[in-house]
Amino acid sequence: MNNIIELHHVEKTYKGAVRVQVLFDINLAYPAGSFNSIVGQSGSGKTTLLNLIGTLDQPTAGQVIIDGNRTDIMSKDRVAELRNEVIGFVFQFHFLLPEFTALENVLMPYWIKKGKPSEEVLKRANDLFDLVGIAKVKNNPATRMSGGQQQRTAIIRALINNPKIILADEPSGNLDTDKTAAIYKTFRDINQKFGTTFIIATHDRRIAEQTDRIIEIRDGRIVMDVKR
Repeated sequence: MNNIIELHHVEKTYKGAVRVQVLFDINLAYPAGSFNSIVGQSGSGKTTLLNLIGTLDQPTAGQVIIDGNRTDIMSKDRVAELRNEVIGFVFQFHFLLPEFTALENVLMPYWIKKGKPSEEVLKRANDLFDLVGIAKVKNNPATRMSGGQQQRTAIIRALINNPKIILADEPSGNLDTDKTAAIYKTFRDINQKFGTTFIIATHDRRIAEQTDRIIEIRDGRIVMDVKR
C-alpha cells in the first residue's frame, strides 16, 4: 500500500516572548486507506500534529508530504488547493451554520469551491445521508437536530468533495457513549466503503482501540506506535 502521508524529522516551535517547542523529530508514514488514531493528553502535541498533517500549519523543520506533495515548500495558494482537494476535517464542535438545513450545510464546501452542485453531487450527498442514517433530517435546520445528528452532518460535509483523507480532532468529545459508538461505526463504514484514510485524534483510549494503528504523543514526541 502506498503512503498517502509522510512526515520526516518534523518539528514545531511557536515563537513569542518565550519560544515553545511543541513537536520533536516526528517521523511517520500512513498508508492510503488506513484507519488510525493519535492519542495523548491535552498539551501533548496531538492537535498540533494533526494541524501539520492537515496543512493548517507549517512545520518549523522537517518535511510534510501529502498525497505525493511536499507541503512545507509549497505556496499558500497551492497548499489551500491541495487541502480542498484531498483533506476533509471533522472537529469536536460541528460548526454547522444554523440558518441553513443539514443538506445545505453539507453542500457548502462544494458551493464555495465549484458553484451550483450538479445532479451527481446532489445524489452523492443524499447517498451519504442514507449511509450515516440521518436521511430523515436532511431538510431540517441545524438547530432542529440532535447532537449526534449534527456531528454526522459534519462528517458528510467533510466527505462531500470526496477527500482521500479525513482528519478528526476529538470528534465525539461532546457526545454520550451511544452516540460516540455510532460516530465511530460511521467512520469505519466510510473507511471500508470508500478507502478513505482516517486519522482520529483523541484522549480516549477506548476509542483509539477501535482503530488499526495507535500513535501516542507525549510531550511532543512519539512514545508508542502500535499496529493492531
